[in-house]
Amino acid sequence: MTRAIRAQDDVVVDLSELVFADTSLMLDLAMLARRLRAHGRAILLRGAQPQISTLIRLVGLDRLPGVRLDGPTPALA
Repeated sequence: MTRAIRAQDDVVVDLSELVFADTSLMLDLAMLARRLRAHGRAILLRGAQPQISTLIRLVGLDRLPGVRLDGPTPALA
């Protein structure tokens, strides 16, 4: 996380190989986003598998300022 905070640009997190995540990861990503936002940068979550995208949306991580979720938005039921 320290390396990401020291980055000069927005941080891209490649989630393409992640098949399981829990709320502790979501909290870590939210804290990273908060720290990046304090320095004028954002976090881009890229390549999330469907179950990970669902979790991101359920916990509201994608609605935080400075967080972008790359990929299709699920259709509303």
